Amino acid sequence: AQKPRIHTFIATSPIHMEYKLRKKPEEVVRAAREAVALARSLGPEVEFSAEDATRSDWNFLVQIFTVAARAGATILNVPDTVGYTTPKEYYDLIRYLIEHVDAPEGVQFSVHCHNDLGLAVANTLAAIEAGATQVECTINGIGERAGNAALEEIVMALRVRRDRWGATTGINTREIYRTSRLLQSVTGIQVQPNKAIVGANAFAHESGIHQDGMLKHRDTYEIMKPEDVGVPESSLVLGKHSGRAAFRARLEHLGYQLTDAEIDSAFRRFKELADRKRTITDHDLMAIVGDEQAHRTVVEVCRLESFQVVAGNEQMATAAVRLVRDGEVVQEAASGDGPISALYHAIDRAARFEGQLLDYRLNAVTEGEDALGEVTVRVRAGDRVASGRGTSTDVIEASARAYMNAMNKILSGAALAVSDDPAPGWQM
Repeated sequence: AQKPRIHTFIATSPIHMEYKLRKKPEEVVRAAREAVALARSLGPEVEFSAEDATRSDWNFLVQIFTVAARAGATILNVPDTVGYTTPKEYYDLIRYLIEHVDAPEGVQFSVHCHNDLGLAVANTLAAIEAGATQVECTINGIGERAGNAALEEIVMALRVRRDRWGATTGINTREIYRTSRLLQSVTGIQVQPNKAIVGANAFAHESGIHQDGMLKHRDTYEIMKPEDVGVPESSLVLGKHSGRAAFRARLEHLGYQLTDAEIDSAFRRFKELADRKRTITDHDLMAIVGDEQAHRTVVEVCRLESFQVVAGNEQMATAAVRLVRDGEVVQEAASGDGPISALYHAIDRAARFEGQLLDYRLNAVTEGEDALGEVTVRVRAGDRVASGRGTSTDVIEASARAYMNAMNKILSGAALAVSDDPAPGWQM
């Protein structure tokens, strides 16, 4: 890393010290000093966090932050671990710490807000106003419980209301939408339609009064432009007669820089889609490229060559598949509670794979009866868990692609190892 950093933390609230740590305040201070000193001996940048700071005694926070700063901490982080505080309270706390902590020149104050009361972004902005120079946040607000402060909301608030905060970031805002959708496809956690900045309805104007105002002057109801955050144009752009040059040009317009081999692979998927779907939108193109990238980085231990599924309301669903594993062509059939279940059982048999489907999500990329469907799955086999992604106008095919993607990650050793009794997630 260009700027290596070690982050160490310890809880400072009375309830955490008494019931979780079972330590006295002086023991917590000593542990913080030792951890920071060790971390600083290993690198130039150390961040120290006082977990559950917003339920901690302010004078104790001053004491432990002063000790941490003198021991070598270069960033002092003030987490709202359980999303408990309010903007005014948080502003006052950050101001108090900045004014009273005896820290060497150059030490930064940072904040880390959770969204349990829906105040994570508001609290973060209040902290910036109070003098915090680092904020910890996540794309789409993803995180523990109700999530963390959403990066896209903070960044755009600072940009739109620079008159209020006078703070800037180095973030390329035109990559926000694409990054949001990438995270959605990787995790399978859908962005709610009315989510600020990146939701499907964020720039939609349905009310007649609003539409009239927009037609007369865009700024009547838009405080920022869709293109500012990289929302693709809604116009139809390509069709079955479009060539490779137009396809490449459109992808470059959307911000993709692909190699010739990557263009060839994505173009084949585009032509297949164009044969099924009359018109192709930017959203379709983004889904195609995302799907190709998800599959290209995975070693293809097994390749699905064909499948057939039969299902109805008066018969059990059955599926037959033909796949190649280690150069051997294998055909198998299976039944299930529905077409997806039957298909996955048949794939498991053919691949000699014992998979457990943990999660299955289907999202329509665009509207209409020929909409491109995006399926994300989480699959477990033994102590390995992997996510998979697949897109197609055929939901069954998208489901097959997603399952094969996850299965190949596990078979190739690219999946995460998990225990049967996982430790609680880190949340600060």
